[in-house]
Amino acid sequence: MRELRSSAFWRAVLAEFLGSLLYALLGLGASLRWAPGPHSVLGAALAFGLAQATLVQALGHVSGGHVNPAITLALLLASQLSLPRALGYLLAQLLGALAGAGVLYGVTPASIRGTLGLSMLHPSVGPGQGMVVELLLTAQFILCVLASFDDRHDGRPGSAALPVGFSLALGHLFGIHYTGAGMNPARSFAPAVITRNFTNHWVYWAGPLLGAALGAVLYEFALCPRPRSLAERLAALKGEPPAAEAPAEPPAEPLELKTLELKTQGL
Repeated sequence: MRELRSSAFWRAVLAEFLGSLLYALLGLGASLRWAPGPHSVLGAALAFGLAQATLVQALGHVSGGHVNPAITLALLLASQLSLPRALGYLLAQLLGALAGAGVLYGVTPASIRGTLGLSMLHPSVGPGQGMVVELLLTAQFILCVLASFDDRHDGRPGSAALPVGFSLALGHLFGIHYTGAGMNPARSFAPAVITRNFTNHWVYWAGPLLGAALGAVLYEFALCPRPRSLAERLAALKGEPPAAEAPAEPPAEPLELKTLELKTQGL
């Protein structure tokens, strides 16, 4: 529980709350229909992708700019996040997304609100099919996130923002017609609560979380393994600093120097 006493921990939780609020507000707002006609898939995809990229750039140095329980779960499974921090992030993300959807509901005319950007399956797509689509979309997104933030490859929030945003936008371009492209349980949860519509809602938790687990396992153990002992992974899970390495022993004094020292002392 060392992290809970750290001001950096609470700043990170606050950053996740604010980031999730803005992500839901901007992304869901771009999904609303203000005029009759076909829905702009490109506009919605770019809005979510640009929102994610902006928040990674703005908040990456504070919390990582997750704003997504799927990213948080992936980093937890990859031993790059402690369990207390992951739980704090999850709560902040859900509350932040709810606040963002609530603000959007309050500032949007009643005739425009509709379903408030609710994630819904296409009538011809079954729940099982929808879950597989969400799983695959989230898995590719998580692979991009882990690769972009990998410190072994000079991963930094500044350089990760655009690739992460493009990956999310790509997932939306493909998935909007199938499932609405949730890819983020908090983003799907918020409008479901506001509109009280939980039809097939489990798809938008099971798919992204399983996709996050798949992406994390593939990257961490198959594509780019990070050698860590079980003790190191458990320490990361608890939020404990890695065990300090034992100090190296000084090099043994050469035999010639010892002999010379004895002669000098008259022995």
